[in-house]
Amino acid sequence: MTDFSDLITGYHRFRQGDWAHERDRWRELSEGQSPKVMVIACSDSRVDPTQIFDAAPGEMFVVRNIANLVPPFEDDDSRHGVSAALEFAVTQLEVPEIVVMGHESCGGVGACLTQQFKGAKPGAGGFIAHWIDLLDDARERVVGEMGEGPDAVRALELETVRVSIANLRSFPNIAAREKAGKLTIHGAYFAIRDGVLHVMDDAGDFAAA
Repeated sequence: MTDFSDLITGYHRFRQGDWAHERDRWRELSEGQSPKVMVIACSDSRVDPTQIFDAAPGEMFVVRNIANLVPPFEDDDSRHGVSAALEFAVTQLEVPEIVVMGHESCGGVGACLTQQFKGAKPGAGGFIAHWIDLLDDARERVVGEMGEGPDAVRALELETVRVSIANLRSFPNIAAREKAGKLTIHGAYFAIRDGVLHVMDDAGDFAAA
């Protein structure tokens, strides 16, 4: 089991290994970043986008949260972490591509499907409940067609990608850049058990890469 002391040990391996072997790259990165893709992924400890895509530092601008969700555009005084990250990636870094990646065995999706935290207060599941209710419409459709079994879980995991992409397009700056051909949006789904990445096509269907 990894604890903080294990992390420090890992840091020393990194400092003496990868960092030492690529000092010039790290020196260059200290001057700024210019990633070509933004990845929106789940916070789940099993699905690290950097590892899955075998990417090097500086290559991806990554945002991770419960169930890899993007909220719709909202113009109010609330604090919008995902929206701020999107704004930075699109308007400041001008990334030409955004990838939303869902995954197998997503705990957030499971909680949405079972309504595990419905009615809970903040600090006792309420924050989770209010976040994953972004999937409520999709949940209603899925449950209506499939019930709440394993097939429904997989279907709702795929819906996290579709819902997030639809919400991405509610952001005026993202929609404008996509329309102008300056930004491309992709959907993907990582199956943990078999290690297969599934990529979404323009019709919203997924196939192994």
